[in-house]
Amino acid sequence: LVQAAPAQMVTTADELTLVLHDPDFSTAARIADALNENFKTRVARAVDASAVTVAIPDEYRGQVPQLMARLEAVTVRPDAAARVVINERTGTVVVGYGVTLGPAAVAHGSLSVRISTKYEVSQPQPFSKTGETVVVPNETVEVQEGAAQLVKLEEGSTLEAVTRALNALGATPRDIIAILQALKASGALRAELVIL
Repeated sequence: LVQAAPAQMVTTADELTLVLHDPDFSTAARIADALNENFKTRVARAVDASAVTVAIPDEYRGQVPQLMARLEAVTVRPDAAARVVINERTGTVVVGYGVTLGPAAVAHGSLSVRISTKYEVSQPQPFSKTGETVVVPNETVEVQEGAAQLVKLEEGSTLEAVTRALNALGATPRDIIAILQALKASGALRAELVIL
């Protein structure tokens, strides 16, 4: 527990509180769930993003080190922010776990794709009893083609799919950096982008 999700401990006579080193609601909830499952009863609860309280069971009264040894043996996977780290100087790109994309199209070289959407209103005939006014999107796609290729990335694309697509384009690390920065700017990259 402590190795997977670093924490400190604060104790009273009836309960102890685990204080997470990196506050995170998901991690705190996972710790409480894992401890409750391990003890087969509800002994733990997430107080907030940085604290989990554990009621000291009767068999561990006065034996906090033994209780802590049991808590440490419980495995918890901490929540990690989806993150892409880029070092532009060296051309290094490290994509962490959980990085996904919204729908996007990526161009490499001289191919460009422009998608525009106009919203139009569709109204029923005057005095109609069955129709209703609705907004209808009218999408236009313009493509200018050169010698390059276009790769479409679907909603929820993962690291594996993105890597395969960018490699299929023959993208260099510098190209990938530029593509990732453009994806982040467009709102399609669902991850924190860290540039060193």
